[in-house]
Amino acid sequence: MTARFDLGVKPYLGFTDSVLDRAAELRHDPAGMAAMAADPRARTFLIAGELVCLHKGEPFNDPAFTFAQAAALVSGPDRLHEQVFLGRNGEAPLFAVAIDPETAKRLRDQSALLVTDLRSLATGSLVEREHLPSLAEAKSLLGWHMRHRFCSNCGAPTRPAQAGWRRDCAACGAEHFPRTDPVVIMLAINGEQCLLGRQARFARGMWSCLAGFVEPGETIEDAVRRETLEEVGIVCGRVSYFASQPWPFPMSLMIGCHAEALTTELKVDHSELEDARWFARDEVAAMMLRRHPDGLTATHPFAIAHHIIRAWLEAEQGLF
Repeated sequence: MTARFDLGVKPYLGFTDSVLDRAAELRHDPAGMAAMAADPRARTFLIAGELVCLHKGEPFNDPAFTFAQAAALVSGPDRLHEQVFLGRNGEAPLFAVAIDPETAKRLRDQSALLVTDLRSLATGSLVEREHLPSLAEAKSLLGWHMRHRFCSNCGAPTRPAQAGWRRDCAACGAEHFPRTDPVVIMLAINGEQCLLGRQARFARGMWSCLAGFVEPGETIEDAVRRETLEEVGIVCGRVSYFASQPWPFPMSLMIGCHAEALTTELKVDHSELEDARWFARDEVAAMMLRRHPDGLTATHPFAIAHHIIRAWLEAEQGLF
């Protein structure tokens, strides 16, 4: 029987558990969309690339503006850009509007507003948790609009359609839809030890799971095996799905897995990783609890990597 570690209360997995009804069946009706935007209960987020604008508040800041408030804040040369329908929170319609990053930076001068990036909002618990999935949806979708203003088929300009969930090309008739990039993130396990890596951009002493994009024509399981082999030279056998997490940086879906390591000799690809090594269970538990004697830590509790590692540590029996 594998030892079980008490890691305390399980943290929130970021950008999950949305309360929003996306109401996709309403997106095709422009008149209906206009009516919902005019509804006094309607609210909109103001998104400027990586930045989000919010009303300052205690204990949480509020990212939801009325359309009148948005128009008063952003007018003239600081104009509103694409508007997308995110869904309904009960009967209240929720939208998001793109603004220029330079406009958002100017709004920082207003004492009643907070302008910061979404990652800081999430990891710093600066908004109520129920806002985070919708903010992730808004940032990803508006980021897609920003990067797809021209048709990939003929190069002509495209225009938004379907309440922001499509872009159409008038020149060749092509219809373009938002894309999500699938990423596998995995913990390779060999008995009582697991494999963690770190990149140079990580905070000092922090280690995490390996990760990589799923390639065309590839299954999740094959992607886990390929990425682990490419990055650290480890051959994996069985792969089990754990959970997924939207990751709007810019528009990925993190697919969490555990993998059975069949070999242990590491051959680290230093173009991908600064380092990688095997860790024993008790050492990983100390990292998760911020009690490691060398100051080593695991990734932030908000991220799925933390939850993948925790599931292995708390398993009453081995996962493989």
